Amino acid sequence: MNIKMNSELMDMRLDLIVLVKQVPDIEKVRFDIERGRIDRSSADAEVNPFDLNALEAAIRIREEHGGKITAVSMGPAQAESALRDTLARGADKAILLTDRRFAGADTLATSYTLASAIKKIGSFDLILCGEKTVDGDTGQVGPEVAQQLGIPHVSYVSEIKNLSKEKILVRSDMSGYYYLIESELPALITVTKDINEPRLPSLRDRLKARKAEVEHWTAKDLTDVADVSRFGFQGSPTTVSRISIPSEAGRIGKFFRGKTGKVVEELVEEVFEKKIVKV
Repeated sequence: MNIKMNSELMDMRLDLIVLVKQVPDIEKVRFDIERGRIDRSSADAEVNPFDLNALEAAIRIREEHGGKITAVSMGPAQAESALRDTLARGADKAILLTDRRFAGADTLATSYTLASAIKKIGSFDLILCGEKTVDGDTGQVGPEVAQQLGIPHVSYVSEIKNLSKEKILVRSDMSGYYYLIESELPALITVTKDINEPRLPSLRDRLKARKAEVEHWTAKDLTDVADVSRFGFQGSPTTVSRISIPSEAGRIGKFFRGKTGKVVEELVEEVFEKKIVKV
């Protein structure tokens, strides 16, 4: 990440918020096909890898300009370990939104809850998120949080080109192209893994994080800024009815080689034979 600086920005301090999620180790987790869900107990939990890039980006901004980093997560009580990891890596404060009333949330209810917590936090200049989570892969929560807060957002940020107290200029990589996008602050960005290489915490930092305070906020703590009926399952208009994993045979690829006309003919025959397209 390359942040251009001038003398006016040397003393700039920004209030930064990083949204993080605890996820299962995606390489080890199993899927409960009968129930149509991820069996989260089948693998160790960790901080969503893309969120570590967001945290590292926030740390580098603080190193250049000063400021404060608040890490926010929503999840069960055991998600506190993910927030302690962010404290070990450099976050200044950690808040866990944990309540049975938050359970069963889709992306809309999740983003509403996170946005409500940010409203309660109060002042902020920039919110940073990973581009997606490895367990959901929707990429929706970050932009939805921005929408709930009524602030601009930029997704798929691979580089922060310039930053001031009023504006941010970023490189956004989408669909094989990149765009230079300038946004006024406060704003929200979602970052890709190309933006940086997250640092590893030292043993000393990990030991210090074990003793640090992680604030727990419940639904009751947000009643002054939120409508509790929009939390959790009650506030979720979408549900996952079923998860299916294609068989290994069903995922085998096939190459078609030859002249264009013949390849097209073979491809069409294969599509209808495998009933990929129904008429």
